Parts: sequence; C-alpha cells; structure tokens
Amino acid sequence: MVASVNGATENQGELLIVTGMSGAGRTTVANALEDHGWYVVDNLPPQMLRPLLELAGRVDGQLPRVAAVVDVRGGEMFAELQSIVHQLRELGNLRIIFLDASDDVLVRRFEQVRRPHPLQGDGTILDGIREERRLVQSIRERSDVTIDTSTLNVHQLASRVSGLFDEDGAPRHRTTILSFGFKYGLPVDADLVADMRFLPNPFWDEQLRGLTGEDDAVSAFVLAQEGAEEFLDAYVAAVRPILAGYQRENKTHSTIAVGCTGGKHRSVAMARALGERLAADPDLQVRVRHRDLGRE
Repeated sequence: MVASVNGATENQGELLIVTGMSGAGRTTVANALEDHGWYVVDNLPPQMLRPLLELAGRVDGQLPRVAAVVDVRGGEMFAELQSIVHQLRELGNLRIIFLDASDDVLVRRFEQVRRPHPLQGDGTILDGIREERRLVQSIRERSDVTIDTSTLNVHQLASRVSGLFDEDGAPRHRTTILSFGFKYGLPVDADLVADMRFLPNPFWDEQLRGLTGEDDAVSAFVLAQEGAEEFLDAYVAAVRPILAGYQRENKTHSTIAVGCTGGKHRSVAMARALGERLAADPDLQVRVRHRDLGRE
C-alpha cells in the first residue's frame, strides 16, 4: 500500500503527476520513483494523461503505479493542464507533487549546468523563471504535495520522495549476496567483497567434493570450521551500518560478493548463511545468487 497523501489512499491505476519549476529536481524525483517500482513517463503532454490513467487501470495490475512528468516543456499544451487535472480528479486516484525552489537557487543551478531556461528566449534565466512561475501558479495551488528543494541535495530529495510515496513497510534497500570463484575473476559490480579462502576447502573431502554449498552436508562442514561463525558475526555487524548508510544516501541496490577458489562450496554456503542473517532486517530485501555454481 502506498503511503497516503492528504488522506487519500491507493487504488488500481494510480497516477502521480510530477510537475513544478524547471531546475527544482523533477529528474531526481522521477528516478527515485522508478527505483521504487513506479512506471515513469517523462515530458508527457497533458492531453495524454487521461489515456495513461485509463491504461494503468486496465492492464491487470501490470502498471499499478504510474507517474508522469508534466511541465512547461510541453509549450502551449501545458496551458490545458489545469482543466485536465479537474477531469482526472473525478476519474481515478490522482496525486500531484509540485517541486519548487527559490529564484536564486534556480538561477545558480541553470548556470552550473550551462543550459538556458526553457522559457527565457532572448531574455535572461531569471526572465524565464518568472514566466514559468506565472504559468504554473494555478497547478501549484492544486497540488497535493509541494516540496521546496532549495536546501536539498539530490539524495535528500530522493529520500523525501521515498518517504512520501514508497510502499508502507516495504524494504528500503535491496542487496544481492553473490557467491563467486576467484579463479573466474571478481564480480565487476560488487560493492563489498568477502574472501572465504581462509576456511578449509570441502573439495579435498571426497564425500563432499561432488556436492555444493547448497547441500546441507557442505553447509554444515563450512559453518563448523574454526572462525566461520566468528566471521559471520563480525561481518554482519560490519555490514549493517554500511547498508544503513546506503539507505541514507538513497543508494537502493548493493551487491555483496562472497568468494572462494571455485565458487562451489565455501562461498555458496557462506553466502546463504549471510543472506539468512541479513534478511532478518525489515529494511532490507535480500537475494542470494551463485554466479559460478555449475562451472567445471
């Protein structure tokens, strides 16, 4: 269930309009919504909002939450947004989030990226900002949520959006525990790497050689070795503040790579054990994968 805004609740075919001042963070908000499972359409003409809402309501739940970025880039079409919003309010579950910032902050942001304001024409950036304020004032007054981004960085803004529109009780961070074999190379997308080659190798036990870390016998062997449980305790304690920091910085995905020589025994067993411990955290969604399992 999506967190309610102004007392409203989520229905099938929810539509969120993201609008506001150019330079106030629309792209950051769109990316944050995508990271949390929203289907986002950028620079949509207002006239396409009703077909989009109707589509979201009849595709058997495949598009339960849709966000559309609508702004003055639409030119003359943007002028119809207010009347279209009035119609959509009566058709379905519609939300509007308006992003704003002070004039001096917007000017500075445009100067930093060395791009003109879409409405400045032959005038200055400030001329474009003032014209845009005039055009968006009516939709600002009808918005459900207004966020002033003047003092927010991109991470803070994304976190603010997540708190407003993320699913209640949903994990705030997704991490993949990836077992691998060092002889096949390090995973290129690993954020953290743990080396299990300090543990005895089940490969040298003829009864375990043909099995993998997914078999109970191998898992029991690996975890019974001196230092194995101590490693788990210490590594989980070390990783938790890192993952919490990722959440604060709005990093929504991470990969923890757990390696051994061939990626068949020790790393697989330890990746499973590590995944079980981290999965107890309600703020984490944990997936365990084995990159090199099955290789000769």
